[in-house]
Amino acid sequence: MQWPALALVCLILACDKEPQRASTGFSGESALRHATTLMSFGPRIPGTEGWRKSGDWIVERMRESADTVFSQEWTHTLSKGGSIPQRNIIARFRPDATERVLYVTHWDTRPVSEKGSTAAERALPLPGANDNAAGVGLLIALGELLDSLPPAVGVDFLFVDGEDYGSFDNMTDVLIGSSFFARNIPWPGYRPLFGVVWDMIGDRDLQIYQEIYSVRQAPEVVQRVWSAAADLGLANVFIPEQKMPITDDHLPLLRAGLRVIDVIDIDFPDHHKPSDTIDKISAESLQKVGDVAAALILPRT
Repeated sequence: MQWPALALVCLILACDKEPQRASTGFSGESALRHATTLMSFGPRIPGTEGWRKSGDWIVERMRESADTVFSQEWTHTLSKGGSIPQRNIIARFRPDATERVLYVTHWDTRPVSEKGSTAAERALPLPGANDNAAGVGLLIALGELLDSLPPAVGVDFLFVDGEDYGSFDNMTDVLIGSSFFARNIPWPGYRPLFGVVWDMIGDRDLQIYQEIYSVRQAPEVVQRVWSAAADLGLANVFIPEQKMPITDDHLPLLRAGLRVIDVIDIDFPDHHKPSDTIDKISAESLQKVGDVAAALILPRT
């Protein structure tokens, strides 16, 4: 059978287009804009001027959208001596709601880029665009959406500090903020319905596999998130396959009894390199992840 020429052209053009997805109202462009602003303050190494400016800026942005904003501030004693200041930032939407969801992202950056190709590169502080200005931009943009479209449940944003400071080889001086929060949860009996850590989710070549600790310890949350992505037509981004276990901020929270999983694109080629700059992330990737994050907490229509 021969296709009429016009019909064949239309079929080819249709195949070239990405399928239309339902809009949640989330703005990937806004998320990228916020990530870019955060990057303008410089490295967010605890105790530095860039860190102070970044933390104050996150608080200012969240006060524009959230119902309640406050910080947990303390001094962390380093394993090799000395100390660093730490600051978790918490923003709440519908704080009186009993049913709640916890969204977590880290806002600090690493003092070194140990995966750089030269000794000089390895000594540089990590710029931290995808790791993790992307996550910060995501939550700030999501907060703007929740300001105009209240969530179906209470939502808590937790911007944790000190995730990336020390050594993951011997687990010293890492996951500092999430560990502190797990020991000092500010609400008695806090048990959110579920929680998600959003980390390294702006990579232009985005592929998010199911993290193994998450699957083992909170499988129902993994199913909830990947089902929401599939419903949005994003099964090619949120790939329903297990990849590897990842040490991240969800682990202290899981140990504290919270049902929290890790959403992370661990295959980011510029991970812990000085090339983790703003050009490595995209509004398109942030849009896709932001749509999933929004769909999980917005009222169903």
